[in-house]
Amino acid sequence: MKQLIAFDLDGTLAESKQQLTEPMGEALADLLGVAHVAIISGGDWPQFEKQVATRLPERADLSRLWMMPTSGTKLYTHGDGRWNAVYADLFDDATRANILEAFDAALEATGFAPEQTWGERIEDRGSQITFSALGQQAPIDAKEHWDPGFEKRKIIQADLKQRLPGLSINMGGATSIDITKEGVDKATGLAKLADISGIATDDMLFIGDAIFPGGNDYAPKAAGMDTVKIRDPQETLAVIEAIVACQK
Repeated sequence: MKQLIAFDLDGTLAESKQQLTEPMGEALADLLGVAHVAIISGGDWPQFEKQVATRLPERADLSRLWMMPTSGTKLYTHGDGRWNAVYADLFDDATRANILEAFDAALEATGFAPEQTWGERIEDRGSQITFSALGQQAPIDAKEHWDPGFEKRKIIQADLKQRLPGLSINMGGATSIDITKEGVDKATGLAKLADISGIATDDMLFIGDAIFPGGNDYAPKAAGMDTVKIRDPQETLAVIEAIVACQK
């Protein structure tokens, strides 16, 4: 049995930018009773707080929960009754400006600028800049139909890689593209967590819905970690229940 089970968030533990369901919160509390849990995703801390932290039952052992926003470029742990930032690896101003310009140019060059958007399309998360094609507040139904096979984002991603050499550019969620510093991805985030937690990556299992080349869940698999690719939160729930049952 692995000592730490790591998860992606959107599409894995919850629908895109939605809160954990009550059954998922209860299942994670059960899992925290038998293992450490890490959640590593492209969203920033406010999204983690809304989607996860406020949805866990009181019985959950939060001392075993490692929250890793912006693809692991930030880490939060729980102590003294609150969530505390452990580290944050931030972009400098020049790099940030280059990324924002590249997004606009890539959309124009590829012709994939959508006619309707809901809220800002680009979110500066300090250590990660995320493009959401339909906007940060887009309804789930619209997001699920925009690029279900990742085909549009693969083209945008390829264009961005030409404009932004030396940065990591990965697809995630329903409409998102995440940009972090070179060599920064969920594999390096989990490797850093191994150093901090004392739990070796060989003793971790990563679960995500975008474990395919170019997906933002693929890096742990490429790094040789044990992974499980799931379709949706319902399948994740079944996997968690199976892990907990094996520990009893």
